[in-house]
Amino acid sequence: MEKEKIIEQMKRLIDEIDKHNYNYYVLDNPTISDKEYDKLYYTLVDLENESGIVLPSSPTQRVGGEVLEGFAKREHEVALDSLNKVRDFDDLESWVADMQKASKGTKFSLEYKFDGLSLIVEYNNGQFVSATTRGNGFVGEDVSAQVKTIKSVPLTIPYKGRLIVRGEGMMTNKAFEEYNKTAEEKLKNPRNGVAGAIRNLDPKETAKRKLDFFCYQILLCDDHFDTQQQIHTFLENQGFLTGDFFHICTNAQEIEKLIQQVDKVKGSLNVLIDGMVIKINDVASREEIGRTAKFPRWAMAFKFEAQEVSTMLESVVWQVGRSGRVTPIANLEPVELAGATVSRATLNNVEDIKKKGVYENSRVFVRRSNEVIPEIMGLAEKYEDSKEIEIPAICPSCGQPLIQKGPLLFCENHFGCKEQVVDRLSHFASRNAMNIEGFSEKTAQALYDNLNVRHLSDLYRLTKEDFLTLDKFKEKKAQNIVNSLEASKQTQLYKFLYSLGIPEVGVKTAKDLAKYFGSLEKIAAANEEDLICVDEVGDVIAKNIKLFFEDGYYQDEIARLFESGVAIEKQDHVVEFNENISGKIFVLTGTLSRSRKEIEDLIEAFGGKTSGSVSKKTDYVLAGEEAGSKLGKAKAFGVRVINEEEFFAFIK
Repeated sequence: MEKEKIIEQMKRLIDEIDKHNYNYYVLDNPTISDKEYDKLYYTLVDLENESGIVLPSSPTQRVGGEVLEGFAKREHEVALDSLNKVRDFDDLESWVADMQKASKGTKFSLEYKFDGLSLIVEYNNGQFVSATTRGNGFVGEDVSAQVKTIKSVPLTIPYKGRLIVRGEGMMTNKAFEEYNKTAEEKLKNPRNGVAGAIRNLDPKETAKRKLDFFCYQILLCDDHFDTQQQIHTFLENQGFLTGDFFHICTNAQEIEKLIQQVDKVKGSLNVLIDGMVIKINDVASREEIGRTAKFPRWAMAFKFEAQEVSTMLESVVWQVGRSGRVTPIANLEPVELAGATVSRATLNNVEDIKKKGVYENSRVFVRRSNEVIPEIMGLAEKYEDSKEIEIPAICPSCGQPLIQKGPLLFCENHFGCKEQVVDRLSHFASRNAMNIEGFSEKTAQALYDNLNVRHLSDLYRLTKEDFLTLDKFKEKKAQNIVNSLEASKQTQLYKFLYSLGIPEVGVKTAKDLAKYFGSLEKIAAANEEDLICVDEVGDVIAKNIKLFFEDGYYQDEIARLFESGVAIEKQDHVVEFNENISGKIFVLTGTLSRSRKEIEDLIEAFGGKTSGSVSKKTDYVLAGEEAGSKLGKAKAFGVRVINEEEFFAFIK
């Protein structure tokens, strides 16, 4: 009876997983998140492991999904592997130990696990021949016409032998955002964007999505390679994108450290990754270790905690920020996401609500990137009692009429709208700004209600007696906050700049501006062209800064702050402008006469930036002796290669 119950449970899981596989792989319309899918899949895996029962129809026994009708079918010359996965570092360490034992000691390669659409591309005599989707691992779909529209897929390569490679078709986050700005039917996320583009029968439609291809595997080649590192270098030299991350590790600790580093920054990458791939570097050892019926034993995927889940959007409230912008915030049915319980998420603006097609009382996809507030990505499911989200006409804080500017709503009652003033005061006093210890949002509210504080400079006219009039402020607390106000007057340039609340200027941008210009006067006097030279300052931020310092109110307010005793410490380091280097991206390779740190510091001192990898955005590759594969990549991208003599001539 127990066995029958287990089989029935397995059948239910298999039916549900098959349904979601069909929605995801065939219809390109997922109805649950990756995290929810993984939970179903691993529940089935655990049942099979515990019971020893594996049903013939189990999705754990097959690789991939069904082939779509409408494309010519193509049989793969080499059967395509899937990768086994580990869920935590304990399992990863066990696998690493097993591999080291089986190979009598080995090194490992570590690369991104891309979250796109698997593609197989064939070349012969240096010419593009065909491209095929993965399909079910044995038969795929011929998508040659579609893939030829991807500009990062080279149509000719230096290698003249026969070559079949595998990689991931990707829609970068930037391409996704640009596409959605003008598309009539908005995409849910970049992953769906690439799948829909490749499976579109009209290659012209594919081209509109500006896809990329990241290559990571050689399936067939006339040449032999001894290591994964050689394979990686070969692929780069042929002009393929490889993801700009490749490391060789000697043990589990090194692997884990790098995985943790990538996990922290993955939300800021331009491509979606859902984990890391670890392979034995030595090809001969791989052949000895072999494979199971489903997976190569010598490779493993480490999956990150899911960054996207689905949950119920229960209601929407409208929140007024310090600039007067009114933003919709969704109240969610609490759900676990990336190690935290999420109950609120942003919807950005009025157009975002329309674009994503979400409703109150509907199921939505929610994504979290690093530590920022989670964002609703799109509609998962609508119900009979789902209702439209109402767009407010008056400010929810002060009741004044709202003004719509493009997709954004604003309350222009800047000094009579409590939420705006309280938010500005709280921001000004925060740790990364003026760092007024003991100052809280409740303090700001009390100052607004009882002491008519409306401006940042008002804070420095307050006395101990003023604070004693407030509820819950006794002698000691009042004296402490007066002391904190006095101490905050001595500040650093970036802190003061950040405290002013210039739209889009966060802590990092404030630091970059302070380092580049060295004084508030120079920042205030800079034109937009000068401002854009600063790292990650684009047209929008430059315009915001320029308008802020041209505003008569803020000019007077800054003057009042200085009159109150605020003083900015002298900046030690100021960037010197150099037209050959400022705003340019340099990549260093090979052995140089000075240390890399010294040269990188020089580049930054003259307003330039350095990167560890060559891309289309690279301006110069500075090459020393024994330069590596970056030279080939520079040639493929048409990037100028310079030597040290030319570099120092730039500075002179």
